[in-house]
Amino acid sequence: MQKGTNLYDEIIELASRKSIFYPSNEIYNAPAGFWSFGPLGESIRRRVIEFWRKEFVQKNEMFEIDGCQTMPDDVFKASGHLTSLVDPETVCKKCKGRFRVDKLLEEKLNKNIPESLSLSEFNALVKKNNIKCPSCKGDLGDVEKSSLMVETKLRGNNKFYLRPEACQSIFLDFLRMSKTMRLTLPKGIAQVGKAFRNEISPRQSILRAVEFSQMEAEVFFNPDKINDVEDFKSVENYKLRILKLDSKNVEDVSCKDAVQKKIVSGKLPCYYLAKAQQFFEKLGIPRDKMRYRELSKDDRAFYSKETFDFEVLTSVGWLELSANNYRQDYDLKSHSEGSKQDLSFSEDGKKFIPHIFEISIGVDRTLYAVLELSFLKEKERNVLKLNPRLSPYDVGIFPLVNRDGMDTKAKEIVKLLRDNLYDVFYDDSGSVGRRYRRMDECGVKFCVTVDGESLKKNDVTVRDRDSMKQVRVKISDLPRILNEIIVFNKDIKEFGKVI
Repeated sequence: MQKGTNLYDEIIELASRKSIFYPSNEIYNAPAGFWSFGPLGESIRRRVIEFWRKEFVQKNEMFEIDGCQTMPDDVFKASGHLTSLVDPETVCKKCKGRFRVDKLLEEKLNKNIPESLSLSEFNALVKKNNIKCPSCKGDLGDVEKSSLMVETKLRGNNKFYLRPEACQSIFLDFLRMSKTMRLTLPKGIAQVGKAFRNEISPRQSILRAVEFSQMEAEVFFNPDKINDVEDFKSVENYKLRILKLDSKNVEDVSCKDAVQKKIVSGKLPCYYLAKAQQFFEKLGIPRDKMRYRELSKDDRAFYSKETFDFEVLTSVGWLELSANNYRQDYDLKSHSEGSKQDLSFSEDGKKFIPHIFEISIGVDRTLYAVLELSFLKEKERNVLKLNPRLSPYDVGIFPLVNRDGMDTKAKEIVKLLRDNLYDVFYDDSGSVGRRYRRMDECGVKFCVTVDGESLKKNDVTVRDRDSMKQVRVKISDLPRILNEIIVFNKDIKEFGKVI
């Protein structure tokens, strides 16, 4: 299918119709920016997280924690969020709508507008380009800085906020990890969790929401040993897709060259850029639709020595899925000063504040990108060609008809597979063809059909979602065959004659 400008609308329609994701609190007509995930959406989302956990966290021997989402204001005074986490906002004088000025300017001028511009610079650009309210065409008020922090109330006088990014929990736990977990550097600490930002104008569904989830990894290291990476050889010839500041075209650059040419500041950041890109490739995102975009000093966070945003080309343009920041020693130094605790680390008789390289991946945006890039509209069916490890169910089980013992045999197979820890969807409603189509549209890779022959020979038909090929296999072999196909990516043709 040629993916046109209406593809985003098709994904949103599919998500709503299948309850993959949908507006939260919708029976109350609640404000925009809050989304819920239904059974299929939560299953795919959970599998994305588990895939990250196994392919990125476990393989890189990271610690995983689960930090608190609610934190006192002292944390965010030290981190700088109370003053720096702001967006330029304007309010329409006529309809009172609120808008991000940088986004209005970008849409009008078709170019990136740095958030770091002063209020006077933003006001001048609005006036020069005659920017009006996109809703009612009314005049816009003066630009102001609007905090993205979400405040919450607890008993007592202390002020608390919902965290705007998951990483702060990791920084605050570094001291405990170093004392209790025999931590040696370099070491990654990771977590999956919610974050909250009081967006001025939440839009594009789960792509810009107030409540969202992040897969966060913070790698702590000795800056004097930034090039001491034990496993760098495994990635030195792997090619990163990089859009450099001085280029208009994406280049394939080997990790070895990226370090030698100082495109990346050292082997450690380059190693984790490679591992993150490999993770996205394994999710099923095509290489020609991905890039690391190098950010200029004006566009990246003030504490970041270098930033590479991982972006994927979708129907809504280049969509950022991951921020990759060399945060230097800013975080531990700031929290050391704010808490009056010594967050330094001792190594080789030397005491220092560790530096941090961050790989922060948006769960919900990744889910959207995976859905869109796997969606195909064919003549007779819609299909999500998901990596089978991301499918909401491992297999669909169908009795050809709901009688003559076929339904009983099908339910025995359901139990067999569930006992072997497979997620199974049982369906005996409608024609088998329609049941296939329903599973195709949900991204389920395999369907097993029980027919009259199954009762005689204890075998079944296994049908592959992508090729629609079918083979006969013994029921007792199903758990092993599904494992080899799902985990080891074997072709269904290896397990029987195609019928």
